[in-house]
Amino acid sequence: MRFSVLASGSGGNACYVETEQTRVLIDVGLSCKEIERRLEVLDVRAGSIDVIVVTHEHMDHVKGVGVFARRYQVPVLINRATLRRCEKIVGNIPVPLFFNTGDRLGFRDLTFHFFTKCHDATDPVGITLSSNGCKLGVLTDLGRSTPLILDSISQCNGLVLEFNHDPLMLEAGPYPLELKRRIKGPDGHLSNQQAAELLRAVVHNDLAVVVLAHLSEINNEEEMAYAEAEKVLRSGGISDIHLLVSRQYEPLPLVDLARGGHV
Repeated sequence: MRFSVLASGSGGNACYVETEQTRVLIDVGLSCKEIERRLEVLDVRAGSIDVIVVTHEHMDHVKGVGVFARRYQVPVLINRATLRRCEKIVGNIPVPLFFNTGDRLGFRDLTFHFFTKCHDATDPVGITLSSNGCKLGVLTDLGRSTPLILDSISQCNGLVLEFNHDPLMLEAGPYPLELKRRIKGPDGHLSNQQAAELLRAVVHNDLAVVVLAHLSEINNEEEMAYAEAEKVLRSGGISDIHLLVSRQYEPLPLVDLARGGHV
């Protein structure tokens, strides 16, 4: 299994995952044209995508879903509540494939697990993808951890995890008070410290790579997020987990979980 975070942040989110038989987009929060460009950077043809998965209805996750799905006739895995909320944005989807939150669903050589998370959306989900002994978790846009989340992402070999903001930068920053409350609320976004504690709870010997994701451009800095994650690993005596930071404007190189998370 190989994966890349194509984009991550309030300006748009998308992940790409491939196995021997399947190519997946998780969210399409950029224009179809921009997704095509970023896939091309990875030497991946947009027309080779087999399925799109949608985690929730916010614009920075669904902006290009409809256009991409129609252009390439790609099925879209989505729950009904999410589709109802974003129908006006995405338009007609040629092949909707509905899941219920909590489902484990087989698709070719992949197994998806869709689990509920705490975010201010209609029915938002985190996702794990499993294939041939590799397990990847994708977990951004959540305000807090829960026992269900910890159980769902346990034993992952790779993890894309939100490190959204530094609390002090958020408090001192330019956002309106109501937006600050939303971000740091129980259905908002994880701070660096909250994400680090979540990471501490799920780290294990077979976790090969952690990608820090959905960093705020205004209320966070890469070095601060990285330092919090590194501190958790160092305190546990762990030195062989790769820490990567996703970007808003360029895709990460493909990460190979079968090769221990090497780029």
